Amino acid sequence: MKSNNILTDHTLIIDELERSIEFYNWNSILPFLPKGSYLVGGYIRDIILGRVTEEIDVDIVVPLNAIEIGQTISNNTKSKFVILDKEREVVRIILNHICIDIANQVSSTIEGDLSSRDFSINSVAFLFDKNCLFDPLNGIKDLKLSLLRTHSEINLVNDPLRILRCFRFVSDLNFKIGHHLISSIKKNREKLSLVAKERINYEIQKIVNGKNALDAIILIKKFNIFGSDNFYKDSFFLDLEEINYAALNQKEKKKFLPLFFITQILDVASLEELKFSKAEVAKTRLLRKWYFSLKNRNIAQLSELERFKLHQELEMFLPSFIFFLPKKLRFDWLNRWRDKEDKLFHPSNLLNGDVIKKNLKIEDGPFLGELLQFLSKELAYKRINNFDEAIYKAEQWIEQNAPKCD
Repeated sequence: MKSNNILTDHTLIIDELERSIEFYNWNSILPFLPKGSYLVGGYIRDIILGRVTEEIDVDIVVPLNAIEIGQTISNNTKSKFVILDKEREVVRIILNHICIDIANQVSSTIEGDLSSRDFSINSVAFLFDKNCLFDPLNGIKDLKLSLLRTHSEINLVNDPLRILRCFRFVSDLNFKIGHHLISSIKKNREKLSLVAKERINYEIQKIVNGKNALDAIILIKKFNIFGSDNFYKDSFFLDLEEINYAALNQKEKKKFLPLFFITQILDVASLEELKFSKAEVAKTRLLRKWYFSLKNRNIAQLSELERFKLHQELEMFLPSFIFFLPKKLRFDWLNRWRDKEDKLFHPSNLLNGDVIKKNLKIEDGPFLGELLQFLSKELAYKRINNFDEAIYKAEQWIEQNAPKCD
């Protein structure tokens, strides 16, 4: 299972499948599957690709009575049983921390069912009772070619989320999109508005966190998936192919590029509509705020307070912002941000509120907050270096800013 070579020989694929099923210990459900049941989808795809993933994706199709079969399996294997879709009879068994989805065959034939799946690479079936592979759509060949194809445009129309899932496979597997599929995507992209917002959110998160997210995001912009023609003329959106991403190390890329990519395909209103977290929306607002603040100004033109507030607001995710900066500043800013002792890029304080209240007889309230902000700024610009200097500066500030009584 750890081989990087793509398996094309059916016998080798079946051998690897059987080893995998035993290794992950879900073979106990097999005796309860009726004749005509088959395994399909991501599990077989990843076996063929020699791909080891953290999530084990098991999809099984049965001729009829998926709910009844799932309940029987659950009772006999002491596994958790969940009905995902009562009307269509789709259930989930959670066994040994593995999710096994079981669904009824929809078409009158297995080939008909496979033809209605999203892509050919997910349409290779393993027939349990015949112990053989069934690949009517040449999915194994497409896996070898790293090619995404769908049997029919209607497959996208029936579930437009598959448009986004296409880009997820670009991001995750570095696959190419077939020409006919590209045409279908462009023709049906507006149908994404019919999909539940949470499902779209989930796919976008998968896309921006994939190993080849950049390629997927470039295609999403090229095909104008999320906006009108005017949307991508917004000056906030950058030419992603011209950016040197080597400025970030691998850990930084994993942590900060997803947010940057999200901001390059969605505006704030779209993020809110698609139910992104409040934190993601807030971060995007700040990225946009400071980009437009600097768009027609030199960094050197910022006042001390403006520069301090920039770092205060962007501190926790500044690497997501560096690509909006002039190229000559990116490495310097990134290196300073990496230095946790740099008090401008990591604003902090020598005094906390309790110490100030105790030593300077100040009560909680906005006045105390303003004083702490002032001291943090003075520390950032190296005008205070120790406790005594901080107390002295605080006393001076209080004298100048304390409310005057008539």
